[in-house]
Amino acid sequence: MNIRDKIKTVIKTFSMLSEGDTVLVGLSGGPDSVTLLLLLRELEPSLNIHAIYIDHGLRPHETPDEIEFCKQLCCQLNVPFVTRAIDDLPDGQRKTPALLREIRYRLYEETAFSIGASRIALGHNKDDQAETIILNLLRGAAMTGMSGIAPVRGRFIRPLIDVPRLEIEAYLNECKQTCCLDSSNLKDIYLRNRVRRHLMPALLDYNPNIVNTLTRNAQIIREENAFIELAVTKKMMTLVSRKKKNRIELFLLPLQNMEIVLLRRLLKRAAASVETIKELGALHIEEIMTLIRTSSTGDRLYLPGGIRVIRGYSTVVITSEPPARCPEKTLPLPGEVIVREVNCIMRTTILDRFQRPEHRRQECLDADLLSTQLKIRARVDGDYFYPLGLGKRKKVQDYLVDEKIPRDVRQAIPLVFSGDTLVWIAGHRADDRFKVTQETKRYCLLELIPIKYD
Repeated sequence: MNIRDKIKTVIKTFSMLSEGDTVLVGLSGGPDSVTLLLLLRELEPSLNIHAIYIDHGLRPHETPDEIEFCKQLCCQLNVPFVTRAIDDLPDGQRKTPALLREIRYRLYEETAFSIGASRIALGHNKDDQAETIILNLLRGAAMTGMSGIAPVRGRFIRPLIDVPRLEIEAYLNECKQTCCLDSSNLKDIYLRNRVRRHLMPALLDYNPNIVNTLTRNAQIIREENAFIELAVTKKMMTLVSRKKKNRIELFLLPLQNMEIVLLRRLLKRAAASVETIKELGALHIEEIMTLIRTSSTGDRLYLPGGIRVIRGYSTVVITSEPPARCPEKTLPLPGEVIVREVNCIMRTTILDRFQRPEHRRQECLDADLLSTQLKIRARVDGDYFYPLGLGKRKKVQDYLVDEKIPRDVRQAIPLVFSGDTLVWIAGHRADDRFKVTQETKRYCLLELIPIKYD
């Protein structure tokens, strides 16, 4: 099968193009992109082809000549041509290959949108595919990484993905078409270049067919990966309890009994579906799986970027929401105040006799020791009290730590004050100085009443 037939087969197999499509071609002036532009123009005459050169700002002595070459080639082919530059990066960021790739793809997308292109064609070839698989293997990639470069990803297409580099060079020789050579491809400062120049030739000594072997395996892995992703999609439809912009809740029990292969994928997908969460790494996914399988209700994970994973009674929550904080409010005596920020009502009632608390969200204290206007607020550094029954002073922070209160919950706990003196850590412990004694004549029942907002 010659190069033209291979490209036609790839385009058809992966439904890359339709008649009359507007296509933006990434044109660097190198052998791959030049071949791609020439063959698309030859094989798909109905296409509305545009080309773009992206200046990375790394080779100022070569770039002007490359741009001029691309401009002249596009002029000969009657192809509209534009250039875009990656300018100085903000915040002193360094031009790493990963960052440059991210910006390059963004520029492709922006340009395609501006010209109405439905496809962006890039010149990755079969050897690039094999090198990418080796690179991903060296970096410890999972199945997705071992599947290599996808022939189609969104609007990006790679018609040369099944064409070896030698066939591209032979085609250019046949056409007597010149091209540009990127001097950075000869430098060993980049890992890909070292793989291309040193590791791949060594592997060819062990297996002369190594490129075909790697790319064939990658195709198998992509197909199996697609099958697993479909299974994950079906599972997700039954597992989401509730979802918001920065929070997702999943039913716990099915996760605990799920096959580990699906669980790992599903958690990654769930986290990625939360708009404010970037992709979680493999180590963090493993930590979440451990939380699901071995931890107790109320246990948490604190991950980078302000991400929290909370194991509830029947759900697992993945969220980047800032932890709730109790605002400062006045609490009448008697009376009540709604604290929507932490989903509760704080209530005080004056009694003429002692009422034993029914649970920790109630406390009965000496009303005559309290001011007529109480206040509530969140904990701040330096807060202290005398825990009921302990008889000695203790910092609120130390108390909450000793009680194993999760750190993202501590600011949500209302603290009740009489003047500047702490009376009650609502739902937890009262101050010994306000306890009921034999001399107490009036009693104050303090209550924390949870409420829910849909």
